[in-house]
Amino acid sequence: MPFFEWKGKSISGEVRSGVLEAPNPQVVEVYLRRLNIIPIKIQQKKESTLKLQLKRVKDKELALFTRQFATVLEAGLPIVRGLETLALQQKNPYFKEVLLDIKKKVEAGSSLSEAMANYPKVFNNLYLQMVRSGESSGNLDVVLKRLATYLEKIISLKSKIKHAMIYPSVIVFVTIVVVSIIMIYVIPKFAELFKEAGQSLPLPTQILINISHNFKSLFGLFLISVVALGIFIKYYRRSEQGKYNTDKILLKLPLLGQLFHKAALSRVARTLANLIGAGIPLLQALSIAGETSGNKVIEKAMEDIRVNVSAGHTIADPMFFTGVFPYMVVEMVRIGELSGNLEEMLTKVADFYEEEVDRTVQTLSTLIEPILLIILGVIIGGILVALYLPIFQLGGVVGGG
Repeated sequence: MPFFEWKGKSISGEVRSGVLEAPNPQVVEVYLRRLNIIPIKIQQKKESTLKLQLKRVKDKELALFTRQFATVLEAGLPIVRGLETLALQQKNPYFKEVLLDIKKKVEAGSSLSEAMANYPKVFNNLYLQMVRSGESSGNLDVVLKRLATYLEKIISLKSKIKHAMIYPSVIVFVTIVVVSIIMIYVIPKFAELFKEAGQSLPLPTQILINISHNFKSLFGLFLISVVALGIFIKYYRRSEQGKYNTDKILLKLPLLGQLFHKAALSRVARTLANLIGAGIPLLQALSIAGETSGNKVIEKAMEDIRVNVSAGHTIADPMFFTGVFPYMVVEMVRIGELSGNLEEMLTKVADFYEEEVDRTVQTLSTLIEPILLIILGVIIGGILVALYLPIFQLGGVVGGG
């Protein structure tokens, strides 16, 4: 069936738009009016002949679906009707197929969490456990709201980390491009001039010219080395020990290590708070929080904590002995356990470290900018000095003559 792009106005006056799959525009109009939306425009969507469908659901798409699903359930719509409504609004064809298949499985008698479990790449263990908890407690809409807020917080956290990496990446790329242009096009011109002058060249200039003559080979070797290193790291991280070792190195990186550590701590605290608030058993919640931390070092620490808690210990004591969690986090957890407000304390820890991530990103931006500019200046300045040394020498010879 074809897809139709529509625009309409709700009874509150809000303009809405979307895409629906239907046999004709009349069916789309009927469907919109059932949702109390007055159609303004309905037109068939033009499909590209060369369309590549990626079987992937973005974090933002999942967060938006979760928020909308909570809203329709809160409004009193049945789960099947809610899934159908949201599936028809999806612009991602794969996500639409997933939701429609889940709807069919729920209609056939499966629970929502069981149906979602067939798509682990879309709905991770945390998502499934939260949904299962909501089904068992009868508060699925409340749990989904909590889950949507959590997903939005995690997306915001990832965005901040990406933002911290963009500026250095741009500066490095510009440096490589500028140096490549100088080496390939500028220095050979100077080398011809120096050769015609017949003047002996200073050592820095001679080294620079030699590098320029072999730059394409050296740059090709550099690219091959970078690609080979990337492939090696990718395959090395497929093993548990490889992931652990590389994540340990990431946490010890200068400047960026603190950012990754704080982001992981915020994620663990936020996940654990949500799972405890949703009524997930503590041991299971500790295991899931470790899995979703995004860092194998912290995941191992959470597994050690889980083992100790299962043996009758509190969370705070084994957390302290892992050496991964700062003293402030340990004490906040200890207070939460003693007062019975562990969820609240973990939320405060997550909020604190999200603010710390913000501050770290600002600090990194402040520090990295001058450092990279100095490095760029030294490289370009060094090249220019090496190029002009023979000219200075030649001027001295002419002046002496």
